[in-house]
Amino acid sequence: MSSSSPLTRLAERLRQPFHRDGRPTRLHPSSVWAEATSTAALALTPSWGKVRGLWLRYVWPVLSVVSVLGWSVLAASVLLWTAGQAFGWQEAKAAAIAAFVLFLIAIGFILGRSSYGVILDLARTRVAVGDSAVGSIAVSNTSARPLLPAALELPVGNATAVFHLPRMKPAQVHEDLFTIPTARRAVIVVGPVRSVRADPLHLLRRQVLWTEPEDLFVHPKTVALAGSAAGFIRDLEGMPTTDLSSADVSFHALRDYVPGDDRRHIHWKTTARTNKLMVRQFEETRRALLAISLSINTDEYASEQEFEMAISAAASIGRQAIREQRELDVLTQKGPLRCETGRNMLDDMTRITGAPMRRTAVDLARTLADTVPNASVVFFVVGSNVTPAQLRSAAASVPLGVRSLAVRLQIGAAPGRANIADLTVLTLGDLADLAIVLRKAAA
Repeated sequence: MSSSSPLTRLAERLRQPFHRDGRPTRLHPSSVWAEATSTAALALTPSWGKVRGLWLRYVWPVLSVVSVLGWSVLAASVLLWTAGQAFGWQEAKAAAIAAFVLFLIAIGFILGRSSYGVILDLARTRVAVGDSAVGSIAVSNTSARPLLPAALELPVGNATAVFHLPRMKPAQVHEDLFTIPTARRAVIVVGPVRSVRADPLHLLRRQVLWTEPEDLFVHPKTVALAGSAAGFIRDLEGMPTTDLSSADVSFHALRDYVPGDDRRHIHWKTTARTNKLMVRQFEETRRALLAISLSINTDEYASEQEFEMAISAAASIGRQAIREQRELDVLTQKGPLRCETGRNMLDDMTRITGAPMRRTAVDLARTLADTVPNASVVFFVVGSNVTPAQLRSAAASVPLGVRSLAVRLQIGAAPGRANIADLTVLTLGDLADLAIVLRKAAA
């Protein structure tokens, strides 16, 4: 054993006293216990790993077959037999034997091996709320002998669908179609498909997995904004900057020609009048960068329906910006969303979960101003519980020159527009009115 091993270190520490402030002291029992514990952990870790691997590979698959009712029957059998032996109760012994026989009979129902080829096919893995989500299960008999009728289970979220298979000949294929409800935004885990063998009393239950689980994204409902987005999303010239360029869209002034300038930008009328070459000079522009601040603080919303409509409104605006190839940033209290593509954005919108939190829409607006300093248009998507004073504070964090709009959700309210200083407040009572309120903002 090397001198650096834990056991050697422990032996040396036991032979020599501790020194504290240069004075020898007695060995403290807690130090001995800590060293002994660490040594035992190092020695037992490899063995524990092997034992755990054997347990998971051989023992746990057998024990997991027994249901709660099955363990109860076994325990009752042992207790009844023990009581019968101790007190001479023949009835208790008979009941124990009957319970044990039931358990043995249940074993016969789960023995055997099935040979299936199972294909789980979801027609679309991404749908919107209210759309049809259709899938199919194709089961084939891959063995050389007929298979008895059986049942397949398909977990769908928190529910489980059961498909009954008929007696199948070799190479026979049985297909079932199913529809998944999409009444609300969610990420639904579909699968894995599993075959189940169980006795009539469900003392034992043996299942075999045949497929991998798949995720079904039920995206928030969105509305098309084509045409209504003009005025704040569609920005042909961008926002001018103080940087000058020799080629851009926003004309700034004329200057003398310098060798190397593009001759296409020579202003011939001025050249003829001044008798020297003059070229156009431009202000550099930038493309519109749209930033959306989506509050997921449920305390700021009057109902869950209002919160879901806020997510749908933000998703509709963001989707339109991506379609028009605008730069987009979406931020919530839990961080930014992916906005490289419309699919990524909607996937992250689907994963959003609201909760009461200390950070408000005002705090989120300040974070947005720091995170996206180059934004040209900013949207604050908030609930009806956000006050005008809070909206004014949120707008104050937006840099000068940035157009800011607030979409305030209030179920059943008429579409409206109001101004709080430089902030345009749009009231939205129905998602279908989003195009209308955006036209009001562009007016």
